[in-house]
Amino acid sequence: MAWLLCCSLILGLVVTLNAAPQEPIKIVSQTNEIQPDGSYDWSYESANSIKAQETGSVKKTNDAENPEVIIAQGSYSYTDPEGNQISLTYTADDEGGFQPQGAHLPTSPPIPPNIQKALDWIASQPSTTERAGRRRK
Repeated sequence: MAWLLCCSLILGLVVTLNAAPQEPIKIVSQTNEIQPDGSYDWSYESANSIKAQETGSVKKTNDAENPEVIIAQGSYSYTDPEGNQISLTYTADDEGGFQPQGAHLPTSPPIPPNIQKALDWIASQPSTTERAGRRRK
């Protein structure tokens, strides 16, 4: 019984120490500018070297439901728990959506040559609507 009580106290102490609040990370620099035309620019850097920035502007469209959209470009960087520097840049707009780029992002493997050959052959064939128009009478 004493052994169980001792283990419970040690476990409780470990949980309490792990759950102790950490000091907030200081913001070293920060900007936030919004222009009357709707464009903006913000950035920040923290004491632990996390950096982020974004610039955006308003773009006119031909869409009656959405006559104006925001287009943005930005980046952020940080060090992951293994010590690797992670950097990401991105653009976001109404045509391409959100498009991130970074060396840490996964990429698709190359298409095997035989599969590519088959895909090229399929693409060279007439569409089903074209074939439907060439039916024999």
